[in-house]
Amino acid sequence: MDSLERYKQIVMDLLNDYANIPIANEIDIHNEVLFDNTHNRYILLSLGWSKGQRIHHIVMHIDIIDGQVWIQANNTDRLIAEELVEIGIPAKDIVLGLQSPEVRPHTGYGDSHASQQHTPLSA
Repeated sequence: MDSLERYKQIVMDLLNDYANIPIANEIDIHNEVLFDNTHNRYILLSLGWSKGQRIHHIVMHIDIIDGQVWIQANNTDRLIAEELVEIGIPAKDIVLGLQSPEVRPHTGYGDSHASQQHTPLSA
């Protein structure tokens, strides 16, 4: 398995694991994963209702761009980049997209050698 396919599988497994964690004290909210293997976009979101309010919240968003795993959003208290390294993705192949480009070289993770551009999705 080449690294792109391996990274896709690792990211999907990680998000599926998080999706199966129950949301404390919220019976009307569930987690859902969205996987776009064509454009290498992977999202975990929470959906439902809480105290009369609609919940539609991105929990995690990870893209794979030019062979690097970009953490675009992490709205958890978990250190996802560290978990990805423990699972087997080298730190140099993880980009903290949620950090500014000026900060990324100082994070201990990859500095993007790719632009953050994707192929646009058609409507």
